[in-house]
Amino acid sequence: MLSWLRLRARRAYERLLRREIDGAPTHVAIIQDGNRRYARANGRAATDGHREGADTTERVLEWCEELGVEELTLYAFSTENFNRSREERQHLFDLLREKLYEFADSDEVHENEVCIRALGAVDRLPTHVREAIDYAEAQTRDYDRFRLNVALAYGGRNELLGAARDVAGAVDAGELDPAAIDVAAVEERLYDRPVRDVDLIVRTGGDERTSNFLPWHANGNEAAVFFCAPYWPEFSKIDFLRAIRTYQAREASWRRSRSDRAVALVRAVARLELDEARAVAGRLADLLPQGEREVVEEIEAEAEPAD
Repeated sequence: MLSWLRLRARRAYERLLRREIDGAPTHVAIIQDGNRRYARANGRAATDGHREGADTTERVLEWCEELGVEELTLYAFSTENFNRSREERQHLFDLLREKLYEFADSDEVHENEVCIRALGAVDRLPTHVREAIDYAEAQTRDYDRFRLNVALAYGGRNELLGAARDVAGAVDAGELDPAAIDVAAVEERLYDRPVRDVDLIVRTGGDERTSNFLPWHANGNEAAVFFCAPYWPEFSKIDFLRAIRTYQAREASWRRSRSDRAVALVRAVARLELDEARAVAGRLADLLPQGEREVVEEIEAEAEPAD
């Protein structure tokens, strides 16, 4: 009976959250943290946690499609993950290979025109993983309705360092004028195809840090951030909807701030113009005959702000 009530309550809360959401962020980036801790907490092997986390990834893709998110970036394997045990790395590589082939051949992926691509130093990955990446990217290259970016062997500092080196090399070779270095010049050296600015970063597992994830596209865009306690395999649709709500609250706050600043600017400009109009009218009044002064006084009165 208690479990039934909890289920009803969760469904009711999910419907409430869904009603509160008006639209969705364009690009969501997720740090999928807590697979191993989830496995330990349930007395299971780390490999089980990673596999259940992969199932969560599939559900998140469905939620993105439902809500209208257009791009999703998943932090699947960081450069620090190379420090894990050989056995765990091998399992992760095998799981990544399996899922990449599975996604590339999925009917849902092709029906929804999902473009799959990898971000990061993929040359550091084993051959069988690189082959799976090539296959998934080739199978979905022509799609653009939804973009799924999988960050593999990824590090945000390495990403920016590589772009900086490419820019410096282009300048040294005389291919790029230093004065022409702008945002576009950096962005085109980050990836072979553009990545949208990140609107929302989600991190599961309880840690409150973004781990240098997509620094150019997230920090530069001042993305909203949602930290939550559930481990990645436990991440639910309610958690995802709460993250979207956080993004919307942030956007609403920004709109209010921008509106307030705009109103203040208009008032300041209007005040300057009124003060200038009065000064000009005053100078004219000293130079004009009496009849024309009366006209100027009327103009000056019109410039007075209403009470």
